[in-house]
Amino acid sequence: MAEHLWGGETAKAVENFNISGEPVPAAVIHWLCRIKAEAARVHGELGLLDEDVADRIAAAADEVADGKHDDQFPIDVFQTGSGTSTNMNANEVIAALAGEEVHANDHVNMGQSTNDVFPSAVQLAALSEVRHRLLPALERLSDALARKADEFADIVKAGRTHLMDAVPVTLGQEFGGYATQIRLGAERVSDALPRVAQLPLGGTAAGTGLNTHPEFAARVRARISEATGLDVEGPADPFEAMAGRDALVELSGALKVVAVSLTKIANDLALMGSGPRTGLAEISLPELQKGSSIMPGKVNPVICEVVLQVAAQVIGDDVAITMAGSQGQFELNVRMPMMARNVLDQIKLLSNASVALAGRCVDGIEANRDVLERNAESTPAIATALNPYIGYDKGTEIVKEAVASRRTIREVALEKGVDEETLDKALDLQAMTRGVKPAAT
Repeated sequence: MAEHLWGGETAKAVENFNISGEPVPAAVIHWLCRIKAEAARVHGELGLLDEDVADRIAAAADEVADGKHDDQFPIDVFQTGSGTSTNMNANEVIAALAGEEVHANDHVNMGQSTNDVFPSAVQLAALSEVRHRLLPALERLSDALARKADEFADIVKAGRTHLMDAVPVTLGQEFGGYATQIRLGAERVSDALPRVAQLPLGGTAAGTGLNTHPEFAARVRARISEATGLDVEGPADPFEAMAGRDALVELSGALKVVAVSLTKIANDLALMGSGPRTGLAEISLPELQKGSSIMPGKVNPVICEVVLQVAAQVIGDDVAITMAGSQGQFELNVRMPMMARNVLDQIKLLSNASVALAGRCVDGIEANRDVLERNAESTPAIATALNPYIGYDKGTEIVKEAVASRRTIREVALEKGVDEETLDKALDLQAMTRGVKPAAT
């Protein structure tokens, strides 16, 4: 076999697009060739391809789809905006593998245009990666947070709003909120998938379906669904599906929301774990590695830091995808390779970061109960529960004096004439976390 299976068009693209050194994501190549394998089979069934040629093309395309020839796809991801160079690359490689009398364009590319087959491959790659990688990873993280919510359900702590002391909550309530954020993020991502599953296949060059059999696209979609379990369908409108990449923009936006949620959660965990002496020290994060090359014994929240960097990258990817999606012109959006790179980058990073956060951080978190309960008892905001008994203004006096004198709310309230029985009713920290409102006496 020759060293290179590709032909002249691939060679030209390699020379023209020496930009990043990063090839088109392998998942896109694999799905592109899955489409071409099923296309050959369908054309054989329809009598448009000789049966032997169809079989050889399908077998060759299957090999590429299985990842056996990834080294034959050298073209930079920053290339012609439709992905034409990569489609030609696939056609040339498959034709070379299929053998004699197989033409890259006339046979391998039959019934297709880059303009419909490349975005179909990108959407299938995104759909598959979300289904098989991201959603299970988010479920793993949400479950880990929910287990901690149950474990910490009875541990009262000081709430914080504006980074200032607020009324008590439980540590379990905080973790329950985190678990729900991730679950809702997964739902947002899932909600975008039906649009991603609408493939523009069959539109060929401009959405009209020129040079393709009227049954071709539906048959190929049915074969893909049967072989992969992915529920794909035709576009709501072939011209919308060719001209716009709104489904990918929508998916990217949902992925960005997950990144925003992860930012909130990772920041909170790092802050609660800060210390061990001069920070909040409310929880202990797992000790994974040395935190300093010079300070002995230092431990850092390394997984939280990884997650925060991932989230920033995912948000940056979304900005680029949004810009690319807005730049479609007339019958085609020609920013597809970069969009493919970025959306698959988002999915990969969020999947891996979610699994790492669950397994290497959340699962091993321990609550520092004494610190948490001491903070809950010390926060001046517990005076809020006195409002029904003594009013807001008198409560304000008590808080200001307690803060200035570094005494507890109870001590100052007693001095101001609030009786023990009222204080016992009002300053029940567990009751506060449940929103219980004591009746005024």
